[in-house]
Amino acid sequence: MFRSDVVGSLLRPEYLKEAREQHDSKTLSDAEFKRVEDRAVDEAIETQTRAGVEVVTDGEMRRYAFFGHLIDAVEGFDKFGGWAIPFRNEKGEELVLPRPVVVSKLRRKRPLCAEEFTYLRARANLPGKTTMISAQQAAAYYDKKKSAGAYPKIDAYLADLVDILRDEVQELIRLGCTYIQIDSPQYTALLDPKLREGYRQRGNDPDRLLDLSIEMDNAVIGDHSGIIFGLHLCRGNNQSKFYAAGDYGPITKIFRNTRFHRFLLEYDDERSGGFEPLKQVPEERIVVLGLVSSKRAALESKDELKHRIDSAAAFVPLERLALSPQCGFASTMEGNQVTVADQEAKLRLVAETAREVWGKPAPVVPTHA
Repeated sequence: MFRSDVVGSLLRPEYLKEAREQHDSKTLSDAEFKRVEDRAVDEAIETQTRAGVEVVTDGEMRRYAFFGHLIDAVEGFDKFGGWAIPFRNEKGEELVLPRPVVVSKLRRKRPLCAEEFTYLRARANLPGKTTMISAQQAAAYYDKKKSAGAYPKIDAYLADLVDILRDEVQELIRLGCTYIQIDSPQYTALLDPKLREGYRQRGNDPDRLLDLSIEMDNAVIGDHSGIIFGLHLCRGNNQSKFYAAGDYGPITKIFRNTRFHRFLLEYDDERSGGFEPLKQVPEERIVVLGLVSSKRAALESKDELKHRIDSAAAFVPLERLALSPQCGFASTMEGNQVTVADQEAKLRLVAETAREVWGKPAPVVPTHA
């Protein structure tokens, strides 16, 4: 039971951003770039360890975006040719993120996450987890016009995708990974009328997609004893902007019908609605409350966090709750509008609040010799 959790990505250091540009332009060798990535991962582990959280990630330092491991490891995508989705903030300011689109048959060139996990396992003294894109998220990378040459129907594309992701899960487990988080902000896109219409225009029925997505997730994670599977849901996270709003009510069948053990749920502001939908979470599952914003620099108060945890406990018993930031700090390379100091302060707040609410965690056995 991890009471203080992280979602995944951390702010990329400037030296890593520069090195990625140089590597992309062929002015930095593979070996030199790997050394830079390794340094960034080491620093990410140190940051999380100092902050006191109970489980760590590699910060997604080896990805250009949270979904980058799929695009870089699997042949068949046009990296920036897909449906461009607008992100916005409370001021109404917008930016548009070009997304991938599938244009040829998928072919797995290399493992998606194996390098990330094996390096994390070797370097961290805390339990580590790996984050993976969901098949449902990647369903948004199908366009009935641009993708038809490779996949006339979306079902064939999704079938290939599920096979690739399922193989990746099995490889991670073989390597010793015991906590795998599936990231699927597109589930919450099914709450937003404009985004639902966007799906329809691109050949997807959003209601059918919800049921199909649950089937896909269950197929990907399978039935592995001793492995924790988490599902992260948010409403978009790009440079402190979002793309959707609405409570979890319309998609609570995700809680009831999937096999996930932990639900890491965005709950940092009114866009997420109330805690009432949590009544639908089965008794044996854990809810990780994403109460600490990764989008805003202002530090939440412990008293307010404890009050909100108490409010959530009216729907899910306290012993089945945990705490985390509402999302990663850098779902894309650019990162949110917070500083490295803000990021560490928020991680420390999560850890300290969790200890005060649930008590000190049991001692952790190092994950490497």
